[in-house]
Amino acid sequence: MDLSLLKQQSRFEWHIPPFGKMRVPGVIYANEMLIRDMDMKVYEQVTNVATLPGIVRASYAMPDAHWGYGFPIGGVAAFDPHVGGVVSAGGVGFDISCGVRLLRTGLTVDDLQPVKEQLAEALFHRVPAGVGSTGTLHLDRNDMDAMLAGGARWAIAKGYGLPIDLECIEERGCMAGAKPECVSDHAKKRQQDEMGTLGSGNHYLEVQQVVNVFATDAASVFDLHEGDIVVSVHCGSRGLGHQIGTEFLKRMAITAAGHKIELRDRELACAPINSEVGQEYLGAMRAAINCALANRQIITHLVRKTFADILPQASLSLLYDVSHNTCKVEEHLIDGNATSLFVHRKGATRAFGPGHPDLPPSLRTVGQPVLIGGTMGTASYVLAGTRDSMSLAFGSACHGAGRSMSRHQATRQWHGRDVVRELAARGILIRSPSFRGVAEEAPGAYKEVSEVVDAADRAKLARKVARLEPLVCVKG
Repeated sequence: MDLSLLKQQSRFEWHIPPFGKMRVPGVIYANEMLIRDMDMKVYEQVTNVATLPGIVRASYAMPDAHWGYGFPIGGVAAFDPHVGGVVSAGGVGFDISCGVRLLRTGLTVDDLQPVKEQLAEALFHRVPAGVGSTGTLHLDRNDMDAMLAGGARWAIAKGYGLPIDLECIEERGCMAGAKPECVSDHAKKRQQDEMGTLGSGNHYLEVQQVVNVFATDAASVFDLHEGDIVVSVHCGSRGLGHQIGTEFLKRMAITAAGHKIELRDRELACAPINSEVGQEYLGAMRAAINCALANRQIITHLVRKTFADILPQASLSLLYDVSHNTCKVEEHLIDGNATSLFVHRKGATRAFGPGHPDLPPSLRTVGQPVLIGGTMGTASYVLAGTRDSMSLAFGSACHGAGRSMSRHQATRQWHGRDVVRELAARGILIRSPSFRGVAEEAPGAYKEVSEVVDAADRAKLARKVARLEPLVCVKG
């Protein structure tokens, strides 16, 4: 990105002053190296989002920002329904409610090493992964609608997990306002055999080791210690979410002119929040959030069963589950006034600070766990939300390392078998149904996650709590 187009506010905050039809400035949180490495498409998309009706305060980009569909991945924007604010399917993305769930095991590396290979094989065979992967659970029409309305609560009622899990899931496991009737039959059909599956792309199930603790106060509350083994699940709403995004993007593009919405990019298709299309999209999107929460809950149940077979002394308790592709109604201070806004986070993680009433009492003293997925060859991180973040970016932080090259470029540079072999030599076991998928997700295809996390920490979007390194990775 051309730095001459930006005004540097601090070492980790850069502004794009409004020009043309921008209603608000653009704000990018990153260090100079990350900014320089960002494609100019990020600049273009941040400024395009700033032209949308009803946008409040700024169009934001997180340190892992890269080109996306309409909105940049790593983009955050909030809209006020009282001044013509819009909801955008592109501002949520196709993988609605893709997110990360982290489980503590009560185990150490010494417990894992003797059965590491066995556990890798068992997890790979227990949790389906890959393009078009299906599970053993088939949902008929009634079960599908109940799942879309109930989320993780539905899954637990069906025997997939524990009621105590709900306390540490965003929205307590169920997104209010879901409307299964707004989800098309085609979307439901795509999902009927996909519950309890990872899917493909950057989704994974990973057994990790806590290698560094940075904030002992938060780590103590999170019950994380150096040497601990944890399990991370990264996936979303599978085919259902993708179908909802595809269908509503088309509808929004068709109806935009009728609402006098001028789109600088067709991919920015949106609709007034209070319009018929806007309300139907919100109902369908919330149903997809519940689908993702139920999906991660079922996978958790499968992981627990696998550990019980091989490491029966393990106790897999849920630290937190948080999504990073959503639009949610949240209350934020605007000019000193509490205002209900529709906050879009696309490839950005909610990062509420200490004391926020939406957090469970057990976590409220130190802030929300912010779960940052890295690559299968580097590291992931646990952060904690800050009070500063609430005013900096509507309580948001980065969500991962962020791609530095396309999947096509990655497959031209790496071969999946070689990646698996190289990581095995480092003690990281990869299991995947597709060597091409492994090549697409090669660690070198991503930015350096530690740089991204350090930038988020230094910008005060969230503070570093712990660094996790992979030991076993089931990759879609």
